[in-house]
Amino acid sequence: MEPCIPLPLADGNTLKELIQKAKDWAIMHGAGMRSKDSFSPDSINFAPFMLLPSTFPRCEFERAVGIQPVLNELMHKVAHDYDFLKNSLETTIKVDEFTGRLFNIYETVRAEGITQPFSLGLLRSDLMLETDWRKCHSEDPATSAPYCCWKQVEDVSLALLRSDYFVDQSLFVAKQVEINTISSSFGALSNVLVDLHRFVLTELGHLTELRNLPDNNALEGLCGGMLSAWKVYNQPMSAILFVIEDVTYNICDQRFHEFEIQRQNAKVRVIRNTLTEIATIGKLDNEKRLFLNDTEIAVVYFRAGYTPDHYYSETEWNARLLIERSLAIKCPSIQYHLTGTKKVQQELARPGMLDKYLTPDKVESVKEIFTGLYSLGKDEVGDKAMQMALENPTRFVLKPQREGGGNNMYGENVKSYLEKIKDSDERSAWILMERINPPVQTNYMIRPNIQGPIVTEVVSELGIFGVVLGNADTILENTQVGHMLRTKISSADEGGVAAGFGALDSVYLVDIGKAPKKHV
Repeated sequence: MEPCIPLPLADGNTLKELIQKAKDWAIMHGAGMRSKDSFSPDSINFAPFMLLPSTFPRCEFERAVGIQPVLNELMHKVAHDYDFLKNSLETTIKVDEFTGRLFNIYETVRAEGITQPFSLGLLRSDLMLETDWRKCHSEDPATSAPYCCWKQVEDVSLALLRSDYFVDQSLFVAKQVEINTISSSFGALSNVLVDLHRFVLTELGHLTELRNLPDNNALEGLCGGMLSAWKVYNQPMSAILFVIEDVTYNICDQRFHEFEIQRQNAKVRVIRNTLTEIATIGKLDNEKRLFLNDTEIAVVYFRAGYTPDHYYSETEWNARLLIERSLAIKCPSIQYHLTGTKKVQQELARPGMLDKYLTPDKVESVKEIFTGLYSLGKDEVGDKAMQMALENPTRFVLKPQREGGGNNMYGENVKSYLEKIKDSDERSAWILMERINPPVQTNYMIRPNIQGPIVTEVVSELGIFGVVLGNADTILENTQVGHMLRTKISSADEGGVAAGFGALDSVYLVDIGKAPKKHV
């Protein structure tokens, strides 16, 4: 895919000056993170970023934005379907201790009676463009012939008939990587990146291109969702609690949420505590209202608690159970957390599963963004998926029930690990996903403490943020609120911003058409 403007940009000195300006702009406008290598609570580095916004098809961006309320509705309804969650996770919780502990909390509070019927979902659906012709095709009902993102041309030179193919960019299709229901990060920094890229393009004199950078109000929308939940709780003196890690590296993204809440409603106090601290200072009164010291908590926003590393002992698990037992509105509630597991998402991709929750037109729109998801349970279906992956491991990604990145397996590692566990019940703790093959483009990756720009081929992952608030019977709020883009080196499997392979980015929309509805 072509970059948003022709590369290379300029001569060495001009480019060097532009990059330094962009770094300073990023720091001065809050696009920062604390350093993992030389941590200090008193300093930040700029967060890794792409110097230019990355090209993305306008039609697929708009489709991803438009479908987010449907995904919000789906996740909300699934979170309130106990039987589906139990059946989906039945084998997983036997072999995955972390998911099992979460489900035990769900069972406990459900047996006691759910104290707070309302849940708040601040969701993020992550998608990548698919360019593999095998997955981007459908069938013409009239001919049953496939069409796809490859077009055929004939070369009759030298009297030899040869079929050649080229990628038709008008047929890129956005496919869902996953949907996040807990600690959906970078809503704040994504806002900053749009403005950073407006600054860079203006510096380069590309003013007409600014219209192709869509507005992004993710921070405002996400914080508005928390304030809506605070109003539902209806206690003017109550606060919003951010559950945080012991050490917060992504500090700007978190603090911007806190400051935006204050900007929207100065009467609402935000406090920050770890699970360990909550276990010490937290208590429930006779009405199961949650208090930290003398402060009543209306909304609990989890920015930690999504990985086993956040639970050092029973102390932290006790804190999580205390919160779930309370009257506070959780973001996410324990059932929402479980709904975001990979196993549940895989089960939803099974034929007919969506029909239970969505109208036929909505089902079709969701099915369009699903890629292949397969169970690895010890049954006939799981055995077929296992064999498929062993025969062609590069086609798949092996995913555990974890959030936070860095947990998946790729390529030959898929084969070697599956061979190791193929006769074990542990295989039920994993799912298999068809690997998405996104288009590559060239950009400049800017990282702290690295001399000069890294000019490299990259691929991007789009995140769409949604807010959903309601109980089992009623959805009070359901909206799409913004987006983000993370871009990584094309040769890297994982794309963590802090890990070194990924960077923050924003979308540059281009009109390259929509997929045709007939055979090409």
